[in-house]
Amino acid sequence: MHAVTSFEPAFIQAERRGARRLADVTSDALRELEAGGASANHIEQMAMDMGALLASTVPSQAHRAQEMRIPNFLGRMRAGAAILWAEYGEDVYGQAARWSSDTVRGWVAFSIPMTSRPIATQLALGQGFAADPHFAVREWAWLSLRPIVAAHLDVAIAELERFAEDPDPRVRRFASEVIRPRGVWSTHITLLKDEPGLALPILDRLINDRNRYVQDSVANWLNDASKSQPAWVTQHLECWHTRYGDDIAYVRRRALRTLRRGQSQV
Repeated sequence: MHAVTSFEPAFIQAERRGARRLADVTSDALRELEAGGASANHIEQMAMDMGALLASTVPSQAHRAQEMRIPNFLGRMRAGAAILWAEYGEDVYGQAARWSSDTVRGWVAFSIPMTSRPIATQLALGQGFAADPHFAVREWAWLSLRPIVAAHLDVAIAELERFAEDPDPRVRRFASEVIRPRGVWSTHITLLKDEPGLALPILDRLINDRNRYVQDSVANWLNDASKSQPAWVTQHLECWHTRYGDDIAYVRRRALRTLRRGQSQV
């Protein structure tokens, strides 16, 4: 198994302001993206011709470009993963950093489950993508691993405890995002919707995190849980507030936003 090569700091999202609608993505931006440039947001990724991107970045697989033009966005990402896996196998992880395109690195991230390795190994591979400088690759990291995490939740949470203590806030955020009860672009984890306490080994480590990127994820996690287990969330936020005081004020406010909105409508 090849380790994921560290990514260059230059691999950051594009400097331009991303379009808010598919129709507003400019032809210049599309040409840059399809030649292997970095995206500014997910709208740009949705708008580009991923078949053209495949042809420009992996010319040996250009004959499979049509497979990258299916309607479903995540389906295109997974198709890219399957093509890279067919071309490189496990060697793809050692080569990921050579691609400046965050979308191509996202394809690599989506290929991790294709290894059929133990969950600990898959999470270790995912860590490199969880720490990627580009926001989109970090999203693909947790989306790719979420199904196996959900299927082996106890083992995954035990492995994710070290992620929650990592010096890199992007890795710490991954520990929260990959087990959110209500997934974004992914299925919900019913067990955590019903029993959010299973995630306490992660939440206890992150609730007092000083990094706003991590705080937003923890608050969103608790807000997710509040939709099915409101009493559990309010009880634990009170306990954490007793322990940490105003250090968790931001997380607490955002975590309770759905409950407070519901109360204001009564």
